[in-house]
Amino acid sequence: MNEQRTVTLAMTGASGAQYGLRLLQCLLAADCRVYLLLSSAAEVVIRTETELDLPTDLDEQQIFLSQRYGAADDQLILFGRDDWFSPVASGSSSPASMVICPASGGTFSSIATGASNNLIERAADVALKERRQLIVVPRETPYSAVHLENMLKLTQLGAVVLPASPGFYLQPDSVEALVDFVVARILDQLNIEQDLMPRWGEE
Repeated sequence: MNEQRTVTLAMTGASGAQYGLRLLQCLLAADCRVYLLLSSAAEVVIRTETELDLPTDLDEQQIFLSQRYGAADDQLILFGRDDWFSPVASGSSSPASMVICPASGGTFSSIATGASNNLIERAADVALKERRQLIVVPRETPYSAVHLENMLKLTQLGAVVLPASPGFYLQPDSVEALVDFVVARILDQLNIEQDLMPRWGEE
């Protein structure tokens, strides 16, 4: 496992759990260590949008997801929403990259205003203040002026706003192909090799 590449992955309550779960699978397959943060709403969305019977206990969630995606020992670590002693809560030990996928409008708002009411918001605040990579993946539609203003503010603060808007020029033939389009773009931003789909102009 590549100990030098750790990525914080947060999933919040927007629709699109498939994006976050597929990204988790790809990060683990790329030998990254993943710090996973799930909001309460994200757990509800996962159970609603997928066939996964996600346990409610944090330790059981870690075992369940590790086994499902073939994670090595200590490669996937879950942290609770109020675990203020976790590495992601401090600029001295948080990873260089964080992805919020999917990111809800409420999460955008909290991060843009520096609310830090839970560990996901605090981890994003740390990424911004330490000038580290923060990628946020909204899947709302349509966007209100509030959403757009918060996206602009986060972009100005140094985050990358990467909407879950798959392209169709590769003529996708399945939902999985549409999900992979977005996940491939996230991996490209992270500079992690991926073979989910070719870049524009490649065979």
